Amino acid sequence: MTAIPADGSPAIPAPAQKSTLRRAIAASAMGNATEWFDYGIYAYGVTYISAALFPGNMDEAVLFALATFAISFLVRPLGGLFWGPLGDRLGRKSVLAFTILLMSGATLCVGLIPDYASIGFWAPALLILLRMVQGFSTGGEYGGAATFMAEYAPDDRRGFYGSFLEFGTLAGFSLGAALMLGFSLILGDGAMHEWGWRIPFLIAAPMGLVGMYLRSKMEDTPVFQAAAALHHAGPPPPSLRLLMRGHWRPMLVVGGLVVALNVVNYTLLSYMPTYLQQRIGLSGDEALIVPIIGMLLMMVVLPFAGALSDKVGRRAMWRVSLIGLLIAVVPLYMLMGTGLWGATIGFVLLGLLYVPQLATISATFPALFPTQVRFAGFAVAYNVSTSIFGGTAPVIGSGLISLTGNELMPAFYMMLACIAGLIALRFMPETAGRSLHDDPFAEKPV
Repeated sequence: MTAIPADGSPAIPAPAQKSTLRRAIAASAMGNATEWFDYGIYAYGVTYISAALFPGNMDEAVLFALATFAISFLVRPLGGLFWGPLGDRLGRKSVLAFTILLMSGATLCVGLIPDYASIGFWAPALLILLRMVQGFSTGGEYGGAATFMAEYAPDDRRGFYGSFLEFGTLAGFSLGAALMLGFSLILGDGAMHEWGWRIPFLIAAPMGLVGMYLRSKMEDTPVFQAAAALHHAGPPPPSLRLLMRGHWRPMLVVGGLVVALNVVNYTLLSYMPTYLQQRIGLSGDEALIVPIIGMLLMMVVLPFAGALSDKVGRRAMWRVSLIGLLIAVVPLYMLMGTGLWGATIGFVLLGLLYVPQLATISATFPALFPTQVRFAGFAVAYNVSTSIFGGTAPVIGSGLISLTGNELMPAFYMMLACIAGLIALRFMPETAGRSLHDDPFAEKPV
């Protein structure tokens, strides 16, 4: 445990050794990869899932499946409310070891649900229940993993190291997509509809066990240990009521930025395979290949974008991304409508414009909160906004197209989200290079 200085201020922990830092990165990124592996196999297997577990024609079944995807996000704020304060009291490590097991277990069980022809409406009911378990556990997973990563990283390289959390995001999503595509090519459409779509869901179990092992071998973050030592001699962390009262400004800023972040994220990654197949007319395999190519290129660029944010600041990176998307999203959606090559180029350019946001999430958001409320503040603000605007993005995009007949409606929705993000960015202080012991919304360190 870190000793308390004589003046009662938080002890400044020594920077973590490189080997410890690498293990912290792996432990954090593995959970994110497991979370997004689930999203990847669900998004890229939605046509198989809808046919197996839902009644009605294909269009109705797909809409039901997308709505079920959104339902899981409605319970994420409850997860944030539960896991966030727990992580600020008991430590980041303990909560993260449990959330990854709960998350991977729910994904595994989706692959074991009997189909609609066997058990009727129990099939979608079980899927909804498991998606809610997934959402509840994810409500603590991402905020905790980003906090864990940020608190281990050195202040002057937090953007670079934090970008590997999002590398895990795209790695998990790409793995899920690649597995769905690979099994589709090997087994054929008939076998995929009958039983092949279940195999990727079963792989979540070993991923969760590996993640739990990595996290159980880590000590809690030096920043949390320093704060915990201070709290033994001082007041306890504030309650949730005091969190809302005392830290409403960073929570509103995070919530506004997450509107832009996750409308773009879930429209671009989760909904795109369905959009390319149903709206643009690509084949099922082509609709999977296009995002995989884009995500692999995004993974290459992510660490460079994170490192750049350590030099030019987080605000500059977000501003470039939001303005670029606001200007380019409609032309690039029109380009995607021209066919396979247009879809590939359009997706890649959209993905690269999104990277400056994605690369800096775990460096930007945790640094807006003081240590004693960092997990809870981030988790609550992030998950409330994500539940409203993130997981609903695919079903809103699909619904707007059905309502208006305009294939560009997802692009217009992304533009509105970027405007909301620019408004929130106006009130965000710069955090690049600042100590996590500072409160950027206060006039002096906390």
